[in-house]
Amino acid sequence: MPLPTTAIIGAGISGLTAGKMLTDYGVPYTCFESSDRVGGNWAFGNPNGHSSAYRSLHIDTSKHQLSFRDFPMPDEYPDFPHHTQVKAYLDSYAEAFDLYSSIEFTNGIEHATRLDDGGWELETQHGERRRFDLLVVANGHHWDPRWPDFPGDFDGIEMHAHHYIDPRTPHDFTGKRILVVGLGNSAADIAVELSSKALDNKLTLSTRSGAWIVPKYFGGKPADKYYRSTPYLPTSWQRKFVQVMQPVTAGRPEDYGLPTPNHKFFEAHPTQSVELPLRLGSGDVIPKPNISRFDGATVHFDDGTADDFDIIIYATGYNITFPFFDPDFISAPDNRIDLYKRMFYPGIDDLVFAGFAQAVPTLFPFVECQARLIGAYATGHYRLPSVPEMRQTIEADMHYYTGHMLDRPRHTQQLDHYLYEHNMRTKEIPAGIRRAQQQGPPTWAGTAADLVAKGASA
Repeated sequence: MPLPTTAIIGAGISGLTAGKMLTDYGVPYTCFESSDRVGGNWAFGNPNGHSSAYRSLHIDTSKHQLSFRDFPMPDEYPDFPHHTQVKAYLDSYAEAFDLYSSIEFTNGIEHATRLDDGGWELETQHGERRRFDLLVVANGHHWDPRWPDFPGDFDGIEMHAHHYIDPRTPHDFTGKRILVVGLGNSAADIAVELSSKALDNKLTLSTRSGAWIVPKYFGGKPADKYYRSTPYLPTSWQRKFVQVMQPVTAGRPEDYGLPTPNHKFFEAHPTQSVELPLRLGSGDVIPKPNISRFDGATVHFDDGTADDFDIIIYATGYNITFPFFDPDFISAPDNRIDLYKRMFYPGIDDLVFAGFAQAVPTLFPFVECQARLIGAYATGHYRLPSVPEMRQTIEADMHYYTGHMLDRPRHTQQLDHYLYEHNMRTKEIPAGIRRAQQQGPPTWAGTAADLVAKGASA
């Protein structure tokens, strides 16, 4: 079967993993990266502005869960590597599998147009127009900051956690009255760092929904080593078990002074932090509910209290954005984009998305799983079902993975990697192989034209 000429947008985790699998399958591809380096979000100080890493950042998932199956993290790495170590790991991954030779750096995609007869015309940063049969979108979903909207006006400094670097960058965060809005992992890390008494700050933490705090260690081992869901028991039973065990192992948020969450454990993404409960219990971090309104330097909260602040840091998540697509072609309003198996847009068979999920416990094995299907699809060993069947499956999967979650933009892409990987390995990929055997492999615009041309010349 003629192989499709393939383009990958982005050289972060998802783009590198997709490229590695295409390399394994012998599929010709070009990876377009707007930066001068690989790593995406893990490239601290990334010149393209897409990295949200701060100087002190350590990964919240242990290396035991992070490692790719065919490229484990070094034994000497700590349980929770620093961002520089994660970046070095991705550099080594790219070097080990000769991925650099297929990446065009500082040459991102400005615009992607699907051609009438299939295939893609891509306009690059360099002003070129290039054609490909298959497009893999791996531009990430943690780079376009999402801002909240509260009534009134605030007179001080407002910034998003995406731009936070350290206690002196991009502002001087010493001797200030600081409000951190949000209670995800980044909010917890920044609140802990800036609440140090050595910085002489007054640090307040505001949360709308509350959050369950989970420890990074349990029984002296990384806690996520004990986490593994199974497809052989009802997921509702498994959730009930961890909901019962959570207060026993880590306490309830209100024990630390946080508002009681408006959801049960695992009905929203939990927050991993060892230090936040200690800072709350020590009085270094002052917990507050959601903001009701601004009035100059004064911030009013839903509990009727108010306080004055110099700086507000919004750790309120990110938008899923595709700047190279026309918005009326493909977009993700409220962070929702309906993809078959979180990869395929129904009706556009020559387009694949990689890495667009909030995977529990982590993104690394999830994108590795998706990359296997990308390789099988590009080489004709896998074929998609009909569009109506794809839409039915999308709806069923959304209910399965997110039906129990809070209805928030943050949770539209939530899924459990273990359940997803089991479904892909035991059901979806075998079914796709059977479809390819029965109906023939997918055809690509460029390769189909080449075959016609070769037949005519013969």
